[in-house]
Amino acid sequence: MKHIFLLEDDETLGRGITMALTGPETSVGCRTSLSSAWEALEEDRFDLWILDVNLPDGSGLDLLRQIRLEGNATPVILLTANDLELDEVTGLEAGADDYITKPFSLAILRARVNAQLRRSAPGASQALTMGPFAFNFEQMDFRRDGRAVELSKTEQKLLRVLLENRGHAVSRATLVDRVWTDGAEFVEENALSVTVKRLRSKLEADPSRPEYLKTVYGIGYTWAVKS
Repeated sequence: MKHIFLLEDDETLGRGITMALTGPETSVGCRTSLSSAWEALEEDRFDLWILDVNLPDGSGLDLLRQIRLEGNATPVILLTANDLELDEVTGLEAGADDYITKPFSLAILRARVNAQLRRSAPGASQALTMGPFAFNFEQMDFRRDGRAVELSKTEQKLLRVLLENRGHAVSRATLVDRVWTDGAEFVEENALSVTVKRLRSKLEADPSRPEYLKTVYGIGYTWAVKS
């Protein structure tokens, strides 16, 4: 059973989302205020968080930042009426795995939720060692030169796709589809640039001159194979 936490102050929308996502293998716990959501952070463990950004008593971004501050890598989807690019970038930089602008289709939300739950499920990946790196996606243990590197869920997904195709260029469109939308809906591609920048800052010795996560101009990105 997968447990989903929903923070949404619009009670009608909250009921609709709860009905759409509840099923034989999923349950939904809904809160309508940021103050009550803080309690849930202490009370229970969830497989996915869906957080409204604009709330009467604060912002879901504050809860997201606390989740990541505690080292919790559970997938987080943000819901917001803010459709400016800066708002999306702010949410992704805070550690969100996906960002959905209101109004939205419940079918699209359900597809996004299912995609996040599939991606966060235990996989069959094993530890991968190359150069200064040791990556273990199953245990979410990532190291450079023996030192642990903390990666968000989105960063992990991007890294995994690049490593699966290392030595080959992966188009921006393919990366956006694999990391965020799972084919469900278009996502602003600037989100990819932001995540690449974050990943380089954590893995590259000199992010301004990347040796591994390289840009393939006019196409996308590649994880370079070192001889």
